[in-house]
Amino acid sequence: MLKEYRSVSEISGPLMMVENVEGVKYDELVEIRTDSGEIRQGQVLEISDDKAVVQIFEGTNNLGAQDSRVRFLGRGLTLGASPDMMGRIFDGLGQPVDDGPKILPEKRLDVNGEAINPMARDYPDEFIQTGISTIDHLNTLVRGQKLPIFSASGLPHKEIAAQIARQATVPGQESNFAIVFAAIGVPFEESEFFINEFRKTGAIDRSVMFLNLADDPAIERIATPKVALTAAEYLAFEKGMHVLVIMTDMTNYAEALREVSAARREVPGRGGYPGYLYTNLASIYERAGRLMDREGSITQMPILTMPNNDKTHPIPDLTGYITEGQIILSRDLDKRNINPPVDILPSLSRLKDKGTGEGKTRRDHSSTMNQIYSAYADGKDAKELSTVLGEAALSDSDKKFARFADLFEEKYVNQGFYTNRSIEESLDLGWKLLATLPKEELSRIKEKDIEEFLPSQEELDELWQ
Repeated sequence: MLKEYRSVSEISGPLMMVENVEGVKYDELVEIRTDSGEIRQGQVLEISDDKAVVQIFEGTNNLGAQDSRVRFLGRGLTLGASPDMMGRIFDGLGQPVDDGPKILPEKRLDVNGEAINPMARDYPDEFIQTGISTIDHLNTLVRGQKLPIFSASGLPHKEIAAQIARQATVPGQESNFAIVFAAIGVPFEESEFFINEFRKTGAIDRSVMFLNLADDPAIERIATPKVALTAAEYLAFEKGMHVLVIMTDMTNYAEALREVSAARREVPGRGGYPGYLYTNLASIYERAGRLMDREGSITQMPILTMPNNDKTHPIPDLTGYITEGQIILSRDLDKRNINPPVDILPSLSRLKDKGTGEGKTRRDHSSTMNQIYSAYADGKDAKELSTVLGEAALSDSDKKFARFADLFEEKYVNQGFYTNRSIEESLDLGWKLLATLPKEELSRIKEKDIEEFLPSQEELDELWQ
């Protein structure tokens, strides 16, 4: 028989203080009943002697200390996991919101989980195809990696998230690939956009969606990525699937942490965020990876909006330390309607060399990637020089690199949100662009690859039509 307490001493923001408690544990679920019959749920956030601090999932609006009866349920927040989750839409706590039947769980899993033990990790080295050339060819994603997308207010990160969810796959493992999609603190219109995109394109059939809306309580926002990752761990390590987890927007998650921290009157750290922001983010990101004795894998692509477009802001800064690279979106490219507006020069995938090459993508992948980076950087420098000194100040070589930079953005980067390119198509397109440069400038590519892959004039003419 669960004991019921009527010793609520304080309610502050989303938090409730309960006194004279016995045997209560950290992260234990709580049920709050009011005299009017309303029931709300919460979770133990802190224990001190005989006092418990409880965070209320539904918020504390219209909740009074005198008429609240509290029961501690003796268990943590769990997710009922089952293969039937595929194709379904849930709220941030894992409850179905798509008018479908309730899930009959095969297992009940604690959503808090744990980071993967480094000794049990298998090295990420298998290519994942997103269908986006600037990622697949130039910032390659591999199974088990954590590769965030750094965006900013007004940039089309939601379109990119939907595009990756539609197109991503592990070549040769298409039937064993799943998407777990977590929308964190998004507006209703954005939530509807994701639902419609997934249903319209059929991506919903291989996806599990968790939607936490902007008007949902901050406490639920903190639970959403943990619930989504618990579903991913079940599909990957219990069912042997290759799972790509897309979480947008992690900035909203960090803001919710700051809100709860302020309500607890904790000493703020950098930017007003709690001092444990780094370890908290790490506890989420480090749940990605591969296990030596399991078939499945979890790959993460968290999306975050950089406040004031500032890469040194605590959220992107700490995320960059934990993850293996970042994809950065460009406001300049977006203004020129070049989509998806991926800025390749500051973007980086630290594991890209592990997922490329013969037997994984193609022999010429790494060398063409390096050559395109070099040529595009030279072209951007030439264009900046032309802006300052005028085009007449450019050498013939500078003019060719400047033209390459323009063609690269127009033909390669600007593929749109509904074009799905295979890695072979991206590589072939890269070769066509490199063919516009003098052959002696292709110093980063082996001669045998130039002879085999450099396109003919007829193939170049097709590109410019």
